[in-house]
Amino acid sequence: MKHTVIEISDLSLPELDIFARLTEAQLRSRLEPEKGIFIAESPKVIARALDAGCQPLAFLMERRHLDGQGKELLARCGAIPVYTADRAVLAKLTGYELTRGILCAMRRPIQPSMEELCASARRVVVLEDIVDTTNVGAIFRSAAALHMDAVLLTPACCDPLCRRAARVSMGTVFQIPWTRIGAAASDWPGAGLAQLHALGFQTAAMALSEPSVSIDDAVLRRVEKLAIVLGTEGDGLARDTIAQCDYAVRIPMAHGVDSLNVAAASAVAFWQLGVR
Repeated sequence: MKHTVIEISDLSLPELDIFARLTEAQLRSRLEPEKGIFIAESPKVIARALDAGCQPLAFLMERRHLDGQGKELLARCGAIPVYTADRAVLAKLTGYELTRGILCAMRRPIQPSMEELCASARRVVVLEDIVDTTNVGAIFRSAAALHMDAVLLTPACCDPLCRRAARVSMGTVFQIPWTRIGAAASDWPGAGLAQLHALGFQTAAMALSEPSVSIDDAVLRRVEKLAIVLGTEGDGLARDTIAQCDYAVRIPMAHGVDSLNVAAASAVAFWQLGVR
C-alpha cells in the first residue's frame, strides 16, 4: 500500500501535534507505555530504527526529499501519512531546522527486563543520572562501537530515544540493547547494584577517588562479567554508589587535567575494559 502525501496548509492541525506540540514526556506516555511514541530524526537514524523493528506511524518531510533521500524510507513504510512542506514551513512548525529534512514518529519498542538483557552479557554499561542528551547519545555510540553488550540506565537518566540523544548516537540506540534499572529513585544504587551482583557482575565505578585502581590494571581485564558505572556530568558518581561497587577505577591524567567529559571517559573505558 502506498503512503499518503499531505501538503501542510494549516500548522495547527492536531495530527501535527506529535511533531510540534507534545513534550518528550507526553510522547513517552509513561502511564500507558504501550502507546508511547518517539521521534526519529535523519535518514540514518530512521533506517536503523526500522532495521530494529520499530513501527513507523507518520513522517514529517521536506518536499524535496519525497523523491530524494526519503524515497527509500517511504518505500519501507507502507500506507502511513507523510506531512510535507518546504524547509522554512517545517522549521516554523517544529521550532528548529530538521536534520537532513526528515522526522519519523514511531511506536516505542517494549524494553527487555534487566535479567533478559544481562543473561548473555559480559560487559554492560550503567549510566547514573546522566541527563544531557548529547552525552547519552555519544555514550551509546561508543558503547555500540567498543564492545559493550548492553546499557543500563538509572531511573533519573534521560531517555535514549529522545530525538537529540538518538540523533547524536547515529541510531546506535537501536543497535545495542538497553533498559532501566528499576522505576523509582529508591531502586538505585542499593537495589540496582545488588541485582547486578546477583546476576554475576562485578562493578567498576569510574571515579577519581582513592583508593582506586588504574584503568589498565590487569585484574580488571580478567573479570568475567563487568559492569562499568558512569556518573553525572558535573559531580560524577554518588559517594554511596562508589562505596558499594567492587572497584573504583581511574583514568590517569596528565598536565594537571582533573577529569574528562563523561562521554570521552566512556570511550576510553569501553576500549580498555571491553572484551575484544
